[in-house]
Amino acid sequence: MKWRLQEGRGEAVYQIGVEDNGLLVGLSEEEMRASLKTLRRMAEKVGADITVLREREVDYDSDVPRKITEVLVRKVPDNQQFLDLRVAVLGNVDSGKSTLLGVLTQGELDNGRGRARLNLFRHLHEIQSGRTSSISFEILGFNSKGEVVNYSDSRTAEEICESSSKMITFIDLAGHHKYLKTTIFGLTSYCPDFAMLVVSANTGIAGTTREHLGLAMALKVPFFIVISKVDLCSKATVERTVKQLERILKQPGCNKLPLLVNSDDDAVTAAQQFAQSPNITPIFTLSSVSGENLDLLKVFLNILPPLTNSKEQEELMQQLTEFQVDEIYTVPEVGTVVGGTLSSGICREGENLVVGPTDDGKFLRLKVCSIQRNRSACRVLRAGQAATLALGPFDRSLLRKGMVMVSPEMNPTICSVFEAEIVLLFHATTFRKGFQVTVHVGNVRQTAIVEKIHGKDKLRTGEKAVVRFRFIKHPEYLKIGAKLLFREGVTKGIGHVTDLQAITTKENGLEESLGPGQLSF
Repeated sequence: MKWRLQEGRGEAVYQIGVEDNGLLVGLSEEEMRASLKTLRRMAEKVGADITVLREREVDYDSDVPRKITEVLVRKVPDNQQFLDLRVAVLGNVDSGKSTLLGVLTQGELDNGRGRARLNLFRHLHEIQSGRTSSISFEILGFNSKGEVVNYSDSRTAEEICESSSKMITFIDLAGHHKYLKTTIFGLTSYCPDFAMLVVSANTGIAGTTREHLGLAMALKVPFFIVISKVDLCSKATVERTVKQLERILKQPGCNKLPLLVNSDDDAVTAAQQFAQSPNITPIFTLSSVSGENLDLLKVFLNILPPLTNSKEQEELMQQLTEFQVDEIYTVPEVGTVVGGTLSSGICREGENLVVGPTDDGKFLRLKVCSIQRNRSACRVLRAGQAATLALGPFDRSLLRKGMVMVSPEMNPTICSVFEAEIVLLFHATTFRKGFQVTVHVGNVRQTAIVEKIHGKDKLRTGEKAVVRFRFIKHPEYLKIGAKLLFREGVTKGIGHVTDLQAITTKENGLEESLGPGQLSF
């Protein structure tokens, strides 16, 4: 059991009454009681709790009714190592994304006029217009017994972190087309494990819904769908929206298998199948006002396993430290604070790192003064976790989104010119040399010029090619194989980085800037 929990990063599902070859034999009531008692004692020994997910009677050649039971074993977190899943929330404007998050994280239903979402907004104009324009984070916890831990009962963020063994961090993104840049940044830089696409039952697939669906698929983020506002419309309208979604999901471009969730049993199956097969797309129909089917979504989120196992995380932790800078703040009496994700290695309080590249390609030394994760203090940050780092008196004006903080031994490669294999998703005319696009690679976001299209003069919609781009402003830190998105107006394309023309900058153990013309190819 200890090994199983370690493999599943603190979670394991046991099926009692199933033989090793998968035959559903089932156990009598007395045997089942004894088995569960044994499992409970085993769990107590390793400091875990067990929750019965579902029971099923099986037809087996006997007079006594026989059952099989599925049990979730979850370890009580030690040393701040709660399981953390990031879920990006997508969907068209006015589909009820912020309201749904407000209901899930505050524990109170909405009044039908947007009361639940008020705590999520960060700006006055968002409260006035009701539209999210920035990226906000909300947390929902589950304790080791599978019960919801949220802001109800006047809990603070610290209390939620302390009493949860599993945390879901929702990344609330903007639905309006005007804020598409922000939404793409949220999807590329915050590295969500899953995406939740919210569709309004009364409007169906409208506005940016298809675009957000396409973004999730292009970045290979597994997604599930929530149809909100079912209290506003008739059963027939909800069914029509479900059919519309199923039709789109089954199209050759998507090639997904929709799974409509109507019961707790469906929610358990959906969570297990969804993590194993990327083609399965669970669909929930719920209301944030009446609370209909909200529990099914909570059951699903409680059981949803992480995508990476402990071995993959261990391998990442053994690499050198690399932290992506996504947000920069100035906090009174603390100084400069950066928010982002640790993509590899381990980061500790008091560690010395270098940050860059600056406009002239330099990396600057700095010291991590303190770390906060999910609004509570944390001593050690491990690969794959998101956090904010306090940098003390470091000058904020030297920092920008898209920088990386790395260990000084890494000798990071920076480049202004790079090549990528791309697919042009949509372009009104022909895509040719000299065209300017906004390129998104992870947390990097900058305008680049197309310098060369290999083997072709021009590209049309749907065509593939290897293209050379040059950043117009300053060099960036990129990696070969990184996923790439670019856009300009209605022009859109995806691809991955294939080659970098690195600027070598190693001198005295710390990078120094190079003058123009000193590129090494």
